[in-house]
Amino acid sequence: MPEILCHANTVAVGACGVLIRGASGSGKSSLSLQLMSLGATLVADDQTRLSLHNGRVWAEAPASIAGLIEARGVGILRVAHAKAAISLVIDLDQQEMDRLPVYHSVTILNHSFPCLHKVDNPAWPASIMQYLKGSRRDPK
Repeated sequence: MPEILCHANTVAVGACGVLIRGASGSGKSSLSLQLMSLGATLVADDQTRLSLHNGRVWAEAPASIAGLIEARGVGILRVAHAKAAISLVIDLDQQEMDRLPVYHSVTILNHSFPCLHKVDNPAWPASIMQYLKGSRRDPK
């Protein structure tokens, strides 16, 4: 079965896995911790193993880092962790400039996923949580 290891964090919100991509220092762990404070569960910090199972792309942590997340200025924290099927990708290397952005998508292991670009707004983590709980009405 196809499998890749990618430089990304992943959290789960219910049954929805959120793959958070970005360069080192872009804020992957910070966003993960913010989402976790709002109820998300850690899947993986810094490295995520993605594989295909039953027609879905699943994310999990490599065994050596499972249940660990770096909190800058605090240290390596031990946390509960899970596996999750990817539902959304967040790309921290791309800045969203539009107030009502067009739909972005990315393809991973031949599966297409909606993709959100980074937004510098204190409410952005809460907005991501609401997106996952419902959906988004695309602008016309």
